[in-house]
Amino acid sequence: MRVVIAEDLALLRDGLTRLLEANGFTVVAAVDNAPELRRALRELELDVAVVDVRLPPSFTDEGLRCTIEARAERPGLPVLVLSQYVEQLYARELLSDGAGAVGYLLKDRVTDVAQFVDAVRRVADGGTVLDPEVVSTLLARRQADEPVARLSPREREVLALMAEGRSNAAIAGRLFVTEKAVSKHSNSIFTKLDLPVHDDDNRRVLAVLAYLGV
Repeated sequence: MRVVIAEDLALLRDGLTRLLEANGFTVVAAVDNAPELRRALRELELDVAVVDVRLPPSFTDEGLRCTIEARAERPGLPVLVLSQYVEQLYARELLSDGAGAVGYLLKDRVTDVAQFVDAVRRVADGGTVLDPEVVSTLLARRQADEPVARLSPREREVLALMAEGRSNAAIAGRLFVTEKAVSKHSNSIFTKLDLPVHDDDNRRVLAVLAYLGV
């Protein structure tokens, strides 16, 4: 699996490179600024990009803007944002194309290497993986009359864990219920959100996007 890394801190960039390569990924580029990231996303064959939000030259939001531009040119390009900040406006824009294959994790909350590696793989496979704090920020402006208002409290819990990229087994373990119960809640969520019958992976992405209001 081919990865592009964009991180301006040399130690972290090197650490991510070593970590991912040790877990079977091939790092095809590890860059430290927006122009090089833009070039890599346009020109290289890759399966996923791991990108910091704030990159040189201005250290504002270049990394996130580069990924949005790249996904406009290459729809569905898998991107995992790894940042210290939640950039709400651009995060919504990144998610709004409905294609999935998007992750947004906060650096200081990534404490488990195996979970991080799994998150990279999930995004590369077309899934959506979001830090709970990112979810909370994006939910701040939800309206009471939106379709998600139809969901029961338990269904909201299940959907919030879906947004974090958790499997049915992981959700069951977190909520102390059976996988069968999680599957039942999931089907109810899909029905209440008026999602068409499709493969479950795609419906999970669409349900998460509906939950976030993007």
